[in-house]
Amino acid sequence: MFRFLRCAVVIASLALLSGPSAAKNLMETAPDFSRTDLAGNPVHLIDYRGKLVLLSFWATWCAPCREEMPQFSQWQHKYGARGFQVIGVSMDDNVESAQEFLKQHPVSYPIVMGDARLGQSFGGVLGLPTSYLIDAGGRIVARYQGESDLKKMGAQIRTLLSGMTH
Repeated sequence: MFRFLRCAVVIASLALLSGPSAAKNLMETAPDFSRTDLAGNPVHLIDYRGKLVLLSFWATWCAPCREEMPQFSQWQHKYGARGFQVIGVSMDDNVESAQEFLKQHPVSYPIVMGDARLGQSFGGVLGLPTSYLIDAGGRIVARYQGESDLKKMGAQIRTLLSGMTH
């Protein structure tokens, strides 16, 4: 029942945030953060300057989040050598939930644990999934709230990568 209510709140939040105000952070510099990923490695967002970063806020209980993760892993494999990096931010209440999920559904990119403070630094992550494309200069160039159009997102990634010098 709790998960159902949580999903209902997420859906209601998405409806409220789907308008122009959802894009208010575009072209602003992404807030820097330092976390340790679930493998014990440091993840410092500023270290990814010079790369195109897809920062994905997700949770194990979020069906659309789980559905897009395999595509994100494919993009990491396909475009990683071209300067692309996916970073997942689990918004689960505890690390054990994320670790158990990832044992069954491994990904090819680092996962860090998020919290309300990290979400707020990105303008508030009120619904999941929420993903940000951050350009090589550290600017947020796209925000995807809710179930993503993966074809559109992939096209935008390819366009941005084609404009990058290596």
